[in-house]
Amino acid sequence: MVNQIGRPYTEKIAVIGAGPAGMSCAYYLANKGYPVTVFDRNPVPGGMLVLGIPSFRLEKDVLNAEIDILREMGVEFKCGVEVGKDVTIQQLRDEGYKGFYLAIGAQKSSPLNVKGDDLQGVWGGVEFLREVNLGARPDIGKKCAVIGGGNVAMDVCRTAVRLGAEETYVLYRRSEAELPADPDEVREAVREGVKFRYLVAPAEIIGSEGRVRQIMVELMELGEPDAKGRRKPVGTGKYEFIDVDSVISAIGQTVDWGELDVGALKTDKRGLAQADALTYQSAQPDIFVGGDVLTGPKFAIDAIAAGKEAAISLHRFVHPGQTLTMGRDRRVYRELDKEHALVSLGGFDTDRRQEPGYNEAKAKTFSDARVTFTEEQVRRECARCLGCGATKVDEYLCIGCGLCTTKCKFDAIKLKKVRDWHAGAFETMPIKVAEGLVKRTGKIIRNNLNK
Repeated sequence: MVNQIGRPYTEKIAVIGAGPAGMSCAYYLANKGYPVTVFDRNPVPGGMLVLGIPSFRLEKDVLNAEIDILREMGVEFKCGVEVGKDVTIQQLRDEGYKGFYLAIGAQKSSPLNVKGDDLQGVWGGVEFLREVNLGARPDIGKKCAVIGGGNVAMDVCRTAVRLGAEETYVLYRRSEAELPADPDEVREAVREGVKFRYLVAPAEIIGSEGRVRQIMVELMELGEPDAKGRRKPVGTGKYEFIDVDSVISAIGQTVDWGELDVGALKTDKRGLAQADALTYQSAQPDIFVGGDVLTGPKFAIDAIAAGKEAAISLHRFVHPGQTLTMGRDRRVYRELDKEHALVSLGGFDTDRRQEPGYNEAKAKTFSDARVTFTEEQVRRECARCLGCGATKVDEYLCIGCGLCTTKCKFDAIKLKKVRDWHAGAFETMPIKVAEGLVKRTGKIIRNNLNK
């Protein structure tokens, strides 16, 4: 690919991990014209987007189309190759790679650490979802217990339903009010017949002939709040037994470093990599780190954003003499102080967010049952915009702030004033906004009457 300098770069860059962070980094580097190779030990690229999220939440044909675009841009994928085992980073350096982006994610389930967790029928949530997404159908029997209350637990329990489990339980050690999963996911799980048991924690998994038969849970009660303000569950010493054929743990994820030299990279007590918070540069200068392996499990969009920032760092690093920090977005945001706002916020339109429809024909299948907005829903959702201000917005109209000169390469942009532009007279503005003002006032009145 020919880039802004008129010719492709020759510095080879290796991305280790084909998940959202790795693919994002590969995209932005390839877009600049770098030869990029992505290594991943899984048989297919995509990371947790492909192997960790069920297709009823994220259709795989959409992801595969995005991956095909990367291939068309020249990105080379080498799947089934584990860096550290099949090839070392030093060997890649010897092959001419000038920079590395380590984005292996957190693709290992946290252990339950209770007696019986080695019985047949006990799964880690991440491993379970990986098997299903690769086309396998694990034998979970008719009764399945899912431990945990996050979004992974919701994906697991809903997948269990689709695999034929007639009774699926979600066992969570806190109360319903503290359930961390997305409310929409919880509602869908309930709709599909999943049963939730709160204030219970696994104490022992009981089996016979090497297979799960029961799970013993301790009844809990909420104690004092922890450092994050969440009330800590405390055991009561009372127990119950639940008949199950399988137990799937979804209580957290950890990094599986395999045979990578983690000592040279430096990790914290949780096993996460350590790197500069702005540049993502690790203790080894040519290795940059990002995604879940650095932050722990977060949203996919966080990993995608990290990949973009790492691409900027790698672009600068492979050209000696470039600073890694100047002009970077330090992502320092300030929340709107609603209590001391200079305008009254109480009278604004409070129309509820639109919700997608549901296709009952696709219920309990691996197809996405959510239905896109109708035209009327799109219009209502757009009407929720506050529309504040009677100003002309033109992204192509330069106001001479000079900010663009700090974002692009030095001396890449020169500012030259060619004409003047003036806003309309203030006296004419009320006439221009009158139509919108009447419409919004009417909506506010109707909403207040309906309360």
